[in-house]
Amino acid sequence: MSSTKIKILPENISSKIAAGEVVERPYSVVKELCENSIDAGASDIFISIKNGGITLINVTDNGCGMDATDIENAFLRHSTSKLTSVYDFDTIKTMGFRGEALASIASVSRIKIKSKRPQDETGNFLELEAGKLIAKGPASCNDGTSIFVESLFFNTPARYKFLKKDFTEASYIADILERIVLSRPDISVCFVNDGKEMIHSPGNNDLKSAIYSVYGKSITDFIIPLQHENENIKVFSEKIELDSKKKIKARKEGSEIAFGLGAFGIVGWSISI
Repeated sequence: MSSTKIKILPENISSKIAAGEVVERPYSVVKELCENSIDAGASDIFISIKNGGITLINVTDNGCGMDATDIENAFLRHSTSKLTSVYDFDTIKTMGFRGEALASIASVSRIKIKSKRPQDETGNFLELEAGKLIAKGPASCNDGTSIFVESLFFNTPARYKFLKKDFTEASYIADILERIVLSRPDISVCFVNDGKEMIHSPGNNDLKSAIYSVYGKSITDFIIPLQHENENIKVFSEKIELDSKKKIKARKEGSEIAFGLGAFGIVGWSISI
């Protein structure tokens, strides 16, 4: 009888462990899918959730789309369009590159996806359950990609048990989407929670409009633009300039920050008001 103790885990176990590292809760799924949309060159991203993203997460974009081969390869672990050699690590400009997100999400959910490239006459679809391919084929769809993630953690009850109430999970998703809106005012982001539109930014590349979409008129009316650049860095931001009557309200709303546009996220810092 062999005394070997170290064994290679089967795929169904290792994939769930990897999913736990990437997919902590519904907001992790939304974050990964929206970053994929951004990397695909999307100018419009639509996000819809039900029950805090546990029952359903839909992310639809107008990005570059995928052909039949790419849409299937996208769900293989460590498959990516971002790297071709070790030297690419020095020049990565995308939101992600490891090629783990879709495979991890698929392993703990049921997925339906349609995608079409602008140069193709028809698109393609896939259906997966717990990472296993259920169906695939041609599909009629718009340019870009639309992915539906259903029944998140249906096969990992231990992770499902630690999810919070729907309202709380939805608030986490809203927070990450607000950050995307503020950091990418050139992209229109629409967020619908249980049928109600919560966020809708115009995507007109105007930071003030993006701030209005998130914080509303009461804050936007009191911001002033700031700008600085040198040889390597360019920063555009909006500073909140409030009179004494607005200070208390702004502090309660968490508005003691400056909003900035950075390459990979919001440039924020404390200010005195």
